[in-house]
Amino acid sequence: MSIELETVAGLFGVAVVAGAIDAIAGGGGLMTLPALLLAGLDPVSAIATNKLQGSAGSVSATIAFARRGLIRWREAAPAALGAGLASVAGALCVSLLPRPVLDALVPVMLVGIALYFATARRMSNEDAAARITPGLFAMTLAPAVGFYDGVFGPGAGSFYMIGFVTLLGLGVVRATAHTKLSNAASNLGSLALFTLQGAVIWPVGLAMAAGAFLGAQVGSALAVRLGARLIRPLLVLIACAMALRLLSNPANPLRQAVAGFFS
Repeated sequence: MSIELETVAGLFGVAVVAGAIDAIAGGGGLMTLPALLLAGLDPVSAIATNKLQGSAGSVSATIAFARRGLIRWREAAPAALGAGLASVAGALCVSLLPRPVLDALVPVMLVGIALYFATARRMSNEDAAARITPGLFAMTLAPAVGFYDGVFGPGAGSFYMIGFVTLLGLGVVRATAHTKLSNAASNLGSLALFTLQGAVIWPVGLAMAAGAFLGAQVGSALAVRLGARLIRPLLVLIACAMALRLLSNPANPLRQAVAGFFS
């Protein structure tokens, strides 16, 4: 497809900002996916191209956090592997799963996550005692979120984050670092499938990938510098924004159910 250079430049700028936000609290797709649709891409190409720029941003953030020694690879790598493999399975099962159920449940879960991070007493940069082992985490929650990321995607970073904080007891900054690694794995897994299907618009995706990579470097530096003071409120804001974005669709089953109840 043909896209004007000015449009590509605009998408690059959107990806820079989204990459920075995504590195801190996730939710960068709230900006990039609508921007791709407005640029004229069909929904499948927009989702596939968005996975390319999202992969670049999450890999960039992972590199930045790893350089600062914030990733414990023995516990983070198995979780990322499980998430990556499950995301491929999720992408293969897109047409087999009840999308209306996801449309209705995900906003509720995101609001729940926002309430948790807004009210939780222990939200610091220090690690606490884990409730489950890293191996069990890698075999349960990590692939569950990875599968969801391959099927649908919105809020996957928030779901990883709450798992690392509540189940593995990681401090906020380290949990963010581990989240970005798992995000990178699930993004790359589903991107591989979209690439085989020929759905990625490469000129647009590569331009946005460059922007997301740069933005993620800035966002990760801010996350390390400001820690929980920045990550906690931004997580609450992004989770609520994603829930509202999903509910803004008139076809959302939960919105229709609530409207029908009050009417």
